[in-house]
Amino acid sequence: MLIQTIFRRFSAILLMCSLAIPAFGDAGNPETSKRGSVTHLPIPRFVSLKAAKGNARRGPSLNNRIDWVFARRGMPLIVIGEYGHWRRVQDRDGKGGWVHFRLLSGIRMVIVDQDMLPLLTKPQEKSRINARLELGVVARLEKCKPDWCRISKDGYRGWVPKTSIWGVGADELRD
Repeated sequence: MLIQTIFRRFSAILLMCSLAIPAFGDAGNPETSKRGSVTHLPIPRFVSLKAAKGNARRGPSLNNRIDWVFARRGMPLIVIGEYGHWRRVQDRDGKGGWVHFRLLSGIRMVIVDQDMLPLLTKPQEKSRINARLELGVVARLEKCKPDWCRISKDGYRGWVPKTSIWGVGADELRD
């Protein structure tokens, strides 16, 4: 019994160590992304937290310790690994762990990385300002051009520089 427990823990450690953490800049770029062994979707890829609260565990099962708790519905996360019904995710600060897939959504969200970020009517710096968003606001991602993304929050919609948000790949384009 003791040998089986040690073997299971050792196997889990080997599994976690075998997952390489890819560069964030490649997320969303199908040419440089690898595919998940379970979903066959690109890894890394961005998702969002569907639930109001989600436990990030040390390994891919309910028997593993909770290392982190995500407590914000819509929080953008990046999937960096898959194992069965579990996805290994990280937030913009690199915090995370294994989360059950039912807690995640494919709805794309971003987090504002610049305080009082102007939402512009057009993807041009001299464009009219619709609203301003505070640092840390979570907004819905709509479209992305090479340098600009259109996001929306609470009825406000506008364009922001891609470098001022987290939750979208550097080379990612969305229509």
